[in-house]
Amino acid sequence: MIRLETDRLVLRPWTDTDGDLFFEINSDPEVMEFFVFRRTRPEADELLAKWVADADATLGFHAMELRTSGECLGFCGLQLAHVEPHLPTKAVEIGWRLAKRHWGKGYVTEAAVKWTGYGLADLGLPEIVSYAAQDNRRSTAVMEQLGMRRDASGDFDHPRVPDTHPHLKRHVLYRITAEEWRKQQKAGNPVPSRFRDR
Repeated sequence: MIRLETDRLVLRPWTDTDGDLFFEINSDPEVMEFFVFRRTRPEADELLAKWVADADATLGFHAMELRTSGECLGFCGLQLAHVEPHLPTKAVEIGWRLAKRHWGKGYVTEAAVKWTGYGLADLGLPEIVSYAAQDNRRSTAVMEQLGMRRDASGDFDHPRVPDTHPHLKRHVLYRITAEEWRKQQKAGNPVPSRFRDR
């Protein structure tokens, strides 16, 4: 069971007690601005149950909680991208979602820095990717803060976004290889863990 810690956060598997927060972040229209679907409470509970059952998995989006209070804020983690044929079958993405009331405090970047290092150093992944709807500057700003580079040649129309939402189909792609990450670490310029994000 994976449990990581940063200065302010604990990154841990989900539990059944996280249901209220999980529903909040999956139904909030601003948090989900660049996603097609908002989940009802039964739909959110069903997905959470699957994630709880996968607590021992190596990859997955893990809960993000404050160390001082134990309050769950959202999630961050690594998982298989599942956007074939645009990315290889084994491509691993980093992703996140945060309750709106916690925006602007750098929590996402702090968690993502930890997960990036864990994936590239501890798990030995050759590369981590991330992608978002092309107008989602909140997410692409975090990708840039992580030292990821934009790969415009890899931009794609997301296969699970229906034609009814054309403004959400086009996604931009960012990448960071293990070699690039190691060079950043050696340069002594780690991404500030409290870099402001939204």
